[in-house]
Amino acid sequence: MTPVSSETVAIALRPATADDLPNIFSLLSASDLPTVGVADALAGFTVAEHDGRIVGVVGLETCCDRYALLRSTAVAPDYRKHRIGRRLVERAIANAEAKGFSALYLLTTTAETYFPSFGFHRVSREAVPDAVKATEEFSSACPSTAAVMSLELDHASAA
Repeated sequence: MTPVSSETVAIALRPATADDLPNIFSLLSASDLPTVGVADALAGFTVAEHDGRIVGVVGLETCCDRYALLRSTAVAPDYRKHRIGRRLVERAIANAEAKGFSALYLLTTTAETYFPSFGFHRVSREAVPDAVKATEEFSSACPSTAAVMSLELDHASAA
């Protein structure tokens, strides 16, 4: 693939559809991220599209009425450094607030220094609610060495 120029890339963010699954799986696999549970949680996924190509993805997996797991954040290598990942994560956080979640959790093996810029902070596995621990991503898809991070949400302003 031809690298994308350093100019601003015009992308569209939209909810993922079942037709997007093969492209989402490909993007996640290329980023060494698990695909387990993605199809089941697809209603909470957002994709970034440029010229008809899915170039980024982020997911919200509902754990219960209070918590969600931010997962599957990936941007195609030739589209990195264009703030696409930031826009996707900001959209996911806004969606979580609008749905009234109290907190978001995530697991990462590579981006522990990236997520604090959104307000996430590292927490112990013991501090994670049981509903989040019960997700397949938390219990088996991600390694036990992954950093666990949390973000308290202010959904009162999203009403």
